[in-house]
Amino acid sequence: MAELLRSLQDSQLVARFQRRCGLFPAPDEGLRENGADPAEGAAQAPGVGHPPAASRLCPPGRGRAAAPQPAYVQKYIVKNYFYYYLFRFSATLGQEVFYITFLPFTHWNIDPFLSRRLIIIWVLVMYIGQVAKDILKWPRPSSPPVVRLEKRVIAEYGMPSTHAMAATAIAFTFLISTMDRYQYPFVLRLMMAVLFSTLVCLSRLYTGMHTVLDVLGGVLITVLLIVLTYPAWTFIDCLDSASPLLPVCVIVVPFFLCYNYPVSDYYSPTRADTTTILAAGAGVTIGFWINHFFQLVSKPAESLPVIQNMPPLTTDMLVLGLTKFAVGIVLILLVRQLVQNLSLQVLYTWFKVVTRNKEARRRLEIEVPYKFVTYTSVGICATTFVPMLHRFLGLP
Repeated sequence: MAELLRSLQDSQLVARFQRRCGLFPAPDEGLRENGADPAEGAAQAPGVGHPPAASRLCPPGRGRAAAPQPAYVQKYIVKNYFYYYLFRFSATLGQEVFYITFLPFTHWNIDPFLSRRLIIIWVLVMYIGQVAKDILKWPRPSSPPVVRLEKRVIAEYGMPSTHAMAATAIAFTFLISTMDRYQYPFVLRLMMAVLFSTLVCLSRLYTGMHTVLDVLGGVLITVLLIVLTYPAWTFIDCLDSASPLLPVCVIVVPFFLCYNYPVSDYYSPTRADTTTILAAGAGVTIGFWINHFFQLVSKPAESLPVIQNMPPLTTDMLVLGLTKFAVGIVLILLVRQLVQNLSLQVLYTWFKVVTRNKEARRRLEIEVPYKFVTYTSVGICATTFVPMLHRFLGLP
């Protein structure tokens, strides 16, 4: 078993997958400051801030990771543009840009009660995945031989793949939650879920950001979490009618988890990303509670098993959906910018920090509160104020 795990964690396995898909390191590796065109792009290279590849299966927490070093950038050559664009696009399906568009669009245009399930399961899965990374501290694949196509998350650890976890959670929560709510072929639903999660998982190998074991670990953890939490999904549907103390609990518990996030050996964006995710989930939950408490929206007689045929997609529906989405995103961006600036100003003044000090934003006592307040406000805005604005503008 140990040999099998080591083989699945081997960077050479990822490199071979990249080569089969037509992605090769350029023969004249060198230093570059800027990215290049797809045929000769730039990727972050060797294991910045991580233990050597030989220690990939060392016990968690043993040893201390090195601090991040200046980025070494490896050139690469693309010989198969179909796989290149397919997997670069698939990678975006597991990134923030997808979730900040797909989840609000689902809430405003498809089914708000379905979106609540998706968001809460997504928050749970992402929190566990992010914490597991900083506890296990397994590095990402070594480069070389792997070509890395992404830069932002290079300082994070690899196991498990939170892209794989999020994609699996969204795809199969959507599948399970719509089985008794909408009538469309089960085989089609299953194929869409498998295709979505598979593309995102393979993209993590193609971009050189995860090993096979990282991806499989993320998928298996998510499947286990879905199985364990499924009996509580009905309870999730009733959160908005819970005790008046719910908003207090929803704020205190996630904030406590963010403030006591596992300490890393050096700064990485995991704590900030985790705070953003938990805060957004808290805001959405509070938003649904506000809607119920003040009777701002009509709730269906039954929480989720209302069977209905999928309406045909028409041009009018598409235009209406895009209009509602555009209006909602504009309001969310305005709220985000306003609350972020205000919260940072208050925190800078309180802690006597120079304004616009980007390094100060990384301090625990500043980063966690400002991100938590900002994205809790965004979650409340998305679930409460955006629908109110839609009704005010006559957008059904």
